[in-house]
Amino acid sequence: MASLAPLELLPSWQLPEATPCSLRIAIAERDWRDFDDPAEIARWDALTQWAAEPNPFHESWYLLPALRAFDPGGAVKLLCLETEGQLAGILPTARVARYYGHPIPHLANWLHGNAFLGTPLVAQGFERAFWRELFAWSDARPGGALFLHLARMPAEGPLHDALLEVLAEQGRQGATVHREERALLRSALDPEAYLEDSLSGKKRKELRRQHRRLAEEGALAVERSEGSEALEAWTDEFLALERAGWKGEQGSALACEPRTEALLREALAGAARRGRLERLAIRLDDRPLAMLASFLAPPGAFSFKTAFDERFARFSPGVLLQRENLAMLARPGIEWTDSCAAMDHPMIDHFWRQRRTVARHNVAIGGKARRLLFRALAARETGPKGSE
Repeated sequence: MASLAPLELLPSWQLPEATPCSLRIAIAERDWRDFDDPAEIARWDALTQWAAEPNPFHESWYLLPALRAFDPGGAVKLLCLETEGQLAGILPTARVARYYGHPIPHLANWLHGNAFLGTPLVAQGFERAFWRELFAWSDARPGGALFLHLARMPAEGPLHDALLEVLAEQGRQGATVHREERALLRSALDPEAYLEDSLSGKKRKELRRQHRRLAEEGALAVERSEGSEALEAWTDEFLALERAGWKGEQGSALACEPRTEALLREALAGAARRGRLERLAIRLDDRPLAMLASFLAPPGAFSFKTAFDERFARFSPGVLLQRENLAMLARPGIEWTDSCAAMDHPMIDHFWRQRRTVARHNVAIGGKARRLLFRALAARETGPKGSE
């Protein structure tokens, strides 16, 4: 397996002088294992810097560890938009035999339980070209797939707009089969003003009381860190803290499964090397009380994983941690933070008042017969009895 040395300087991604419509552009299906190579990773990282929309879960430092963990046989393929020798788009895909419990074969963007966004990485200016080439590729190679399924897609932004435009220009049917809203932090207010605007006076008073009571238990400190210094020890603490709580009891903590533990360790290390990781912790007598790992992907940030010591639940350490995390509002280069939380999350939804809509879309591919079948399937799923 190829190793990745720290990247101090990435090669620049240069948009050719010709306009995208006059360039030679094509989608190529690639074995992801071919990208586990320093030269290919450098091309991938260069694309990330010019992406129309951020998605850390499809960046090299996160997606490659996930594929090593969950797809060692190489069933997942990378669909790569290539132009003039440069990588202009990338999307992991898989051919799937079942569709949410039903035996319906389809082509899908590949995700796993710890990937919270499905947006492809696409260079600015190539949004429509990416969808055109993706659909053309899918039409020519549908195999047994009845449609293309795109999960965890933002319902706004340049790639969403381009998707709608290309569907309209091609007269291609698409269906949004599910929508959900999750908490988003985005405001022109400073952290203190945002807290005052979001929570009632009674709740803010309670938070101050809990903070004072917690400080009586020992030396209380808030720690923010970036880069790789002491990262391994921090990761050990996080894994142990998460496993000690309810996730450990249910077997869903990252440390309960060697593959997810390896993913966390590799992803945090890769993000730190690229300056895309912020670690936040509240410590009591130097012991971790609550911890949060966030990915930085300007203009956005993503709250990846959090854990807290449940023995101190009466002090609401998770809430106190999120109060400190409001500092993201004042961080240069960050305009919003995606909570990556489930819809109607009982804690974060009270703190973060903005919402991000994430959707699942199905798109017709292939010839006439396949598209007629897609129309029937889409009508059944989105009708009164089939809609979610």
